[in-house]
Amino acid sequence: MKFAEKKIRTNLRENITYFNNVLNVNKNFDLVYRVIKFGEKEACFYFVDGFLKDEMLQKMLQYFNSIKKEEMPGSAHEMSKLFMPYGEVDLLSDWEEILKNLLSGVTIMFLDGYSECIAIDCRTYPMRSISEPEKDKVLRGSKDGFVETLVFNTALIRRRIRTPELTMEIKIVGESSKTDIVVCYMEDRVDKKFLEEVLKRIDSIKVDALTLNQESLAECLYQYKWYNPFPKFKFSERPDTAAAQVLEGNIVILVDNSPSCIILPNTVFDIIEEADDYYFPPITGTYLRLTRYAIAVVTLLLTPLWLLFVKNPEWLPSWLQFTVITDEIHVPIFLQLILLEFAIDGLKLAAVNTPSMLSTPLSVITALVLGEFSVKSGWFNSEAMLYMAFVAVANYTQQSYELGYALKFMRMILLVLTQLFDLYGFIGGIILTIVLLASNKTISGSGYFYPVIPFNLKEFCKRMIRRRLKYEDI
Repeated sequence: MKFAEKKIRTNLRENITYFNNVLNVNKNFDLVYRVIKFGEKEACFYFVDGFLKDEMLQKMLQYFNSIKKEEMPGSAHEMSKLFMPYGEVDLLSDWEEILKNLLSGVTIMFLDGYSECIAIDCRTYPMRSISEPEKDKVLRGSKDGFVETLVFNTALIRRRIRTPELTMEIKIVGESSKTDIVVCYMEDRVDKKFLEEVLKRIDSIKVDALTLNQESLAECLYQYKWYNPFPKFKFSERPDTAAAQVLEGNIVILVDNSPSCIILPNTVFDIIEEADDYYFPPITGTYLRLTRYAIAVVTLLLTPLWLLFVKNPEWLPSWLQFTVITDEIHVPIFLQLILLEFAIDGLKLAAVNTPSMLSTPLSVITALVLGEFSVKSGWFNSEAMLYMAFVAVANYTQQSYELGYALKFMRMILLVLTQLFDLYGFIGGIILTIVLLASNKTISGSGYFYPVIPFNLKEFCKRMIRRRLKYEDI
């Protein structure tokens, strides 16, 4: 909203009339204003009901009523120094700045005869308790997670990094939403050129609102090719993961109203990496990491490779002959696998929207109907159900939804190519996957598949093996 008048006036009644018209106070029940008198001056408070600590406002009003008229200072600056019993106080004179602060939850106080208003940041936001994220869990380690309130998220990182080098720059994006964004980094470790580029991109974003929070911001930050499904950003709901990434010189972006952060830049190995790798001894962490890498490859190749052997059973070695389908096949194996890919996604969507009180009985019914009866009816063979069940469960060995769906899309492409072109299609699908990984770029422009492409033996060993913490690393 653009204002005809940029600065407030010294006459309180004129300010009240103007501000009431701008805010439509008569229509908005949650925009409250309160006119009081203390000393020899009149004052007016504006606040958003639901964003205010009522006890704090009550205490301030009691304090203001105790001020004697002869003690009243002549300016808002002196007033804030002598008679503001609160820590977070600011002086504002621009109408746009005043409106932005008020609608963010800051209490605004106008005083008669003063050319500035006093902004008192005694706001509080409705929020859920800080608990472990549902998706990003660990076997051992911290059990706290980000919430939808920005200031609490920054505090969770500050609690872990107690150095003045930790910097948190706040930006505002969105013409209507005016969403608060915090860019968090270590002043002495971050790549300054990359940081400047990120800040420049955020400042240049011209949107009406970040409707989808961090996803909207991510799409505005980096316009990547739509046909490459591999994710460019790592999202995490864990403050310990965010703090560790900041200490490594990466940039963490927090968006208000979002319980997760954006970490950048990232390679595919950064996205697969998890906190559990570091909460266990090096040998256990290395095992968990290598297992996760191996299962990611298996989920990509298992069903296409099985389809290839079903079409060419003579290629199977003797010790794998038991995988040959002996039952009658009513529906082609390729069609069975594709149908199961869609069925698994349907079950996921149903699980998200199922009330918790019905989840257990519906799970039992689903297991009976889609498991036993679908095989008996002839729609699916038991081997196809087994391999797709493994793929569906193994997909959750890494926490990134985006990477999980990228592997799913590439697996379906592999299935189609294998069905159409047999061995050549299978090899071509693997080459296509490697090309998409190798040609992908991070937001900083570095290689997405590094240190494999280009190959760096030292960095590759670091990615595969969890190093022991040394004293010089501290």
